[in-house]
Amino acid sequence: MDNDYAIRIKSRPRKSIQSRKRVYAILFILPAFIFIFSFMIYPIVYTLFMSFQEFNFVYDDAAKFIGLDNYVKAFNDTNFVAAMRNTFTYGIIYFTLIMILSLSLALILFHTKRFSGLFKTMIFIPIVVPISLSALVFMWILQPNYGLLNHFLGDILGLTQLTYPWLNHGTTAMGAIIVVSLWATIGFETILFLGGLQSISSEVLEAAEMDGASGWRKIVFIILPNLRETYIITGIWAIIHALKVFVEPMVMTNGGPGNSTLVMYQEIYYTAFVNFDMGYAAAMAYILGIFTLVLSITNFYINRTKEG
Repeated sequence: MDNDYAIRIKSRPRKSIQSRKRVYAILFILPAFIFIFSFMIYPIVYTLFMSFQEFNFVYDDAAKFIGLDNYVKAFNDTNFVAAMRNTFTYGIIYFTLIMILSLSLALILFHTKRFSGLFKTMIFIPIVVPISLSALVFMWILQPNYGLLNHFLGDILGLTQLTYPWLNHGTTAMGAIIVVSLWATIGFETILFLGGLQSISSEVLEAAEMDGASGWRKIVFIILPNLRETYIITGIWAIIHALKVFVEPMVMTNGGPGNSTLVMYQEIYYTAFVNFDMGYAAAMAYILGIFTLVLSITNFYINRTKEG
């Protein structure tokens, strides 16, 4: 009996210490959980609930449940269908170019020894400039009457036949938006690829060179296959940026001319904060979110499969 009592007495402090550790752990986690729940989990769940409602927060007193009508309406809405088409057109071109160009720049920087720090800084500088400011600068450059590009082509080079109202036609306006996006984000993608290149073991590269792999052969057969993890990160980031593009078309063209540069994020914004139709905007936001999730998972699966 005495031994059992002594064992119980000794175990109590140990249990109290463990319980206190649990309490402290919960207290440390609680602020982060409250933040994540308040600004991520709750909005996502509430937006899903709202997407099944008909609710104009200016005119309606209460939301009305309408099931999947908002989703059906979205795919029959000419503006939203045009926005989807423009978003995917922009996304395909942007994704292809950003991956090729940033990887190429990273390879050049990786093999450049002199002034590499200066070149890295020059490439990365645009990422710290707000995209809205970059869009305004490019708007000034592309203005048809007093823009720098037309002035250079017409007044300096005398090639007046090449001057053009770049932002007044759908094809060139979308091209200008893609150029601005590339200029503003290529530095970040290049740094990601450069980090992936620097993570490749020097022993692997030296062994490849000893086996006769040099130049393009080393890049194609050694370097590129060892960047699969980097492809996942850069690919997902590029997909997310491509589908959530908003500032560039909003500032430069406001979706015009016509609907030629209207993107999904813009249409969601107009529906929610201009037309005040929160239920319909929530449904469109979830459609955009599903597209982003599916494409990101596809990118992850393709690169993981290649790795396996």
